[in-house]
Amino acid sequence: MKLSEIPKEELELMGYDDIAYLVLQESGKKMKLIDIFKKINKVLELPDSSVENHLVDFFEVMSTNKKFVMLKNGFWDLQSRHKADFVIEDSDDELESEIEDTEDEVVEEENPDDEDIFYDQEDETDDTDEDDLADLVVIDSNEEDEQNL
Repeated sequence: MKLSEIPKEELELMGYDDIAYLVLQESGKKMKLIDIFKKINKVLELPDSSVENHLVDFFEVMSTNKKFVMLKNGFWDLQSRHKADFVIEDSDDELESEIEDTEDEVVEEENPDDEDIFYDQEDETDDTDEDDLADLVVIDSNEEDEQNL
């Protein structure tokens, strides 16, 4: 249905995005956002100041509505006129190439002079006076069986 055929009362009940859809559909070509909004204002017989005051809100409506697509240089068009170009790569081939790339890399040795920020300095002290095995108790397997009874 053409915009000129729709009564003004019905247009006033429609959202800006619905009217924008009709504008783009009727024009048959991509348009700048401001031109679409000016056409909406003209159809609704709104003052020119409305364009300046509500253009940001109109942009938000257009960008969140999946019926529209923003093109290069600020042009907008109907999503139905454009197909999405998706490139799906074979993940197995990609994984193999990543593995091959890492196999070819030279592993750099760490410089022992580099400070290790995760190394606890307190563990570095060597307490030779303390015997780590002093509290160790050796239990014979026969003694263990007797304790379990």
